[in-house]
Amino acid sequence: MNKEILLAENSKHALHNDNIIAITNRHLCSRPFMEQLKRVCKLHPHAIVLREKDMPEAEYLTLARDVIALCKEYDVQCMLHSFINVAMELEHPYIHLPLPILEAYAKKDISGNISTGMSKNTDNYQQFFKVIGTSVHSVEDAIRAEQLGATYMTAGHIFATDCKKGLPPRGLDFLKNVCDAVGIPVYAIGGINIPRLSEVMECGAAGGCIMSGMMRV
Repeated sequence: MNKEILLAENSKHALHNDNIIAITNRHLCSRPFMEQLKRVCKLHPHAIVLREKDMPEAEYLTLARDVIALCKEYDVQCMLHSFINVAMELEHPYIHLPLPILEAYAKKDISGNISTGMSKNTDNYQQFFKVIGTSVHSVEDAIRAEQLGATYMTAGHIFATDCKKGLPPRGLDFLKNVCDAVGIPVYAIGGINIPRLSEVMECGAAGGCIMSGMMRV
């Protein structure tokens, strides 16, 4: 069985167990981005997080519209990342926010003192969004995220990864402590691949996030 077929079979199994989130990074792709995302959708991960946060907001909005349509075609949940007003503009109630952004919106008062540059009102973001993810790097972060209304979180980085060169991984003990501290799903991130999923799930994680493995499949 070749590597691509093996990955497909493993990913289909992962969908059943609800334990893989694909994280995008268009800079890692060797083929056109939408073509790559179609390949990922065919593997049926639990979700795709559209993490192109270095894009201008207007460009991200255009991309997000196309990616949401693609994910719907393959029945894969699409999580937009950081651009909360893009999600509101597209009436897409699935968002992943870095913890500082989540905290900022939680503190936003009724007059709308915090703005991301678009006209949509986000005062009632917790009522609008069905799923709110966030990223945590400590047990304290995790507890705070749950208090702020996050419905799942990513915790890391767990293993050594090129994305965090020079930074020591937090490891499996850290992951277990986070999982024990909260009552919402925790997905491990950082150096995760399919063989390591069982390790992180033994710590109580709901699964793992895979970036390079999904952007280069």
